[in-house]
Amino acid sequence: MNSGEKPSDAFAYFTEISIIDQLCTSLIGKVLPGGVHPSHFAIIVHLVRRGDGKTPLSIASAMQVTKATMSHSIKVLEKHGFIETAPCESDARSKLVFLTEAGHAFYVDAMNAAARTFGHFLRDEHQKNMAEALPGLVAMRKLLDDNRQPVSEDDSPSEGG
Repeated sequence: MNSGEKPSDAFAYFTEISIIDQLCTSLIGKVLPGGVHPSHFAIIVHLVRRGDGKTPLSIASAMQVTKATMSHSIKVLEKHGFIETAPCESDARSKLVFLTEAGHAFYVDAMNAAARTFGHFLRDEHQKNMAEALPGLVAMRKLLDDNRQPVSEDDSPSEGG
């Protein structure tokens, strides 16, 4: 590792992030209406953050899931009326995903429910810690997003070299 840290330091760091993600996802899942899972809500959040008109394949790539998993999730969200799909004008084989008015309303309601829940226990010092950590977490997310493939032993830098 270039930083001089032990590999276990990086593992410990990402383990903490993973546990935080699991706890947060579980908590958010408890405020979502029946039949909508956190993974489905993540698609809605993605469309709000990145904009409408994404292909299922691009959303699947962003979510790190298979196309089949994404197709199932899109069907669930369509049944709830939160998204709709339309043919892609530039590629007749593909379709594009759009949030509906109900999807936007669901997003706002879910975010408000999450804010109430987090607001119940997050204090000023927690808010300060999160604000200070956010730039580093954004930078780490971008770094990981740019480096999605594992490195084989053959590609690893040699010790001392």
